[in-house]
Amino acid sequence: MADDLIAAREHVRNGTRTAGDLLDACLAAAALPAAHFAFTRLRADDAAAAARAADHARAAGQPVSPLAGLAVSVKDLFDVRGEVTTAGSKVLRDAAPATTDAAAVARLRRAGAALIGRSNMTEFAFSGVGINPHYGTPANVATARLGDATPRIPGGSTSGGAVSVASGAALAALGSDTAGSIRIPAALQGLVGFKNTASLTPTAGALPLSTTLDTVCAITRTVRDAVLLHEVLADRQVVLEGRPLRASRFGVARAVMQEGLDPSVARAFDASLDTLSKAGACIEELPLPEISELAGMQARGSFSAAEAWAWHRELLAGHESDYDHRVARRIRIGETMSAADYVDLHRNRREWMVRMHAALRGFDAVLSPTVPIPAPPIAGLEGDDDAFFHTNALLLRNTIVVNLLDGCAITLPCQAPGTPPVGLMLWAPGHRDDRLLDTALAVEAALLARTKATT
Repeated sequence: MADDLIAAREHVRNGTRTAGDLLDACLAAAALPAAHFAFTRLRADDAAAAARAADHARAAGQPVSPLAGLAVSVKDLFDVRGEVTTAGSKVLRDAAPATTDAAAVARLRRAGAALIGRSNMTEFAFSGVGINPHYGTPANVATARLGDATPRIPGGSTSGGAVSVASGAALAALGSDTAGSIRIPAALQGLVGFKNTASLTPTAGALPLSTTLDTVCAITRTVRDAVLLHEVLADRQVVLEGRPLRASRFGVARAVMQEGLDPSVARAFDASLDTLSKAGACIEELPLPEISELAGMQARGSFSAAEAWAWHRELLAGHESDYDHRVARRIRIGETMSAADYVDLHRNRREWMVRMHAALRGFDAVLSPTVPIPAPPIAGLEGDDDAFFHTNALLLRNTIVVNLLDGCAITLPCQAPGTPPVGLMLWAPGHRDDRLLDTALAVEAALLARTKATT
């Protein structure tokens, strides 16, 4: 299989491999133990039709579509015409099939993607851990490949999507990011996860968690693949300037985001800063005490709790026993929020964003660890609610800052060879997506050069 989506597309366009062959490789990977529980449903026939269309276009001398009949998984949060959208739940298994594709699915299909299957997820997308008691929990592929026999969490909520890409069952994964649900599983499995400014991609046809924070985006293997997927999902062209790192100014957030780092994460993060500094980037300490205000701002509840409660309250009234009890517990926090609490939360967020924008003026991006810990074992969290909620809070702690900022962010693998995955997060205020992606390409190149120099 080609290393990434764009390389695979070039194979199809050049005729060195067919889309059908590449899809067969993905389907074979989907049948292997590494992809166990990654999908709730495979769509081999429909995917094969898209691959054939790409191959026929190439044979006829016609332009090959942007996604060239290549395999993309679809988080089971998005409507796919003719199928039931369960959102990782038992509650919705008997719901009516969707009559139309979600907007994001339609754009992928129009771009020629082979929609290989619906990927598993945290129930209703409400956790960064990735455990699903209804459809099974896919294990972390990256840690298993290092010879670690202990099944570790995939990260959530786009758990199956990340596993589909890490295992080779898909070349990219459509998912969502409300508080980190793209970036967390990408970071824990050595992948790239780009969270665009929320308004750039349509959420129509995706089951909501938080209508305020939900973002439609993707997990890929490389930054250039992230650019391609964003162009498809946002229906816009990304403008890349090719700016060198020596033209970049980065802030390093110390408040909250570097508290209690696992030593392996701290080492990888510090080594990444050193690499970027040696490449000529300007790196400055950035206090950002505003981040410390977020706990107090959400003391009476979060956007996700309030807005999920509004959506789920009738289902919970009659079917709470069918929910993952941890998900139901988090949703019910919204039940205790008053209208005044919710209005205050919106107002406080707007004021906080103004101060954050002022603090970040002049920086191309902020650098932070994506998550403060490596992937813990699944077994230690499945039966221990206290451990689960503690870990979930840690996983979401850094990434949620960007969602509340209405910003954009990307996570890149930055660990040393042979060590568990660690994510380096670059983030910025909203609508700086193109500059962020441009900068991420340069950062990725520097990190890859460091890896090659040490192997």
